[in-house]
Amino acid sequence: MTTSPQVDISPRRVLLDPILFIAFGFGSGLSSKAPGTVGTLVGIPFVLVFAGLPNWAYLLVTALLFVFGIWLCGLASRKLGVHDHGGIVWDEIVGMMITMIAVPISWWTLLAGFVLFRLFDILKPWPIKVADERIGGGFGIMVDDLLAGLYALLVLHGLLWLWG
Repeated sequence: MTTSPQVDISPRRVLLDPILFIAFGFGSGLSSKAPGTVGTLVGIPFVLVFAGLPNWAYLLVTALLFVFGIWLCGLASRKLGVHDHGGIVWDEIVGMMITMIAVPISWWTLLAGFVLFRLFDILKPWPIKVADERIGGGFGIMVDDLLAGLYALLVLHGLLWLWG
C-alpha cells in the first residue's frame, strides 16, 4: 500500500505511548528530515548488540524482531489512523538487522550496509515497490524493508566475496 498522507503527530503523544515510542524507533521517527534514515541509524546499535551471537541466534533474534514488528507497526498504524506513517521506523531498524546477517562487523561494512539498505529502501526496485503498493497492515509495512534488507545483504556479501 502506498503511504497515506502524513498525520501531524505530536512528540508528546509518541514519547508517552509505548507502542508509538517503539514503532517510532524510540523517538527517532520524529525527525523532521529523513526519519527513515534516522531510524536506520538506530538499527546500527541493534546490529552491534547482537553481532557477537552465533549466526543462528542472530537470525532468530532478527526473525523475532520482524514478527514483533508486524504486530507493532500494524497497531501503531491503526492508532495513528494512517497506513505506514513516515515516522514508523521499526521496519528500518529490522531492515538494517537483515542487511547485516553473517557480515563481519567493521566501520566499512556498517557504512556499506547502511548505504545499500537506504538505497534499496528508497529506490524500491522490483518486487519491493510492488510489495509496498499492494500489501497492507503490519506485514505490508515490514515486508518492503525485509526485501530491501535482503537486496542489500546480497550486494554486501557480493562485495565481501570480491574484496574480502
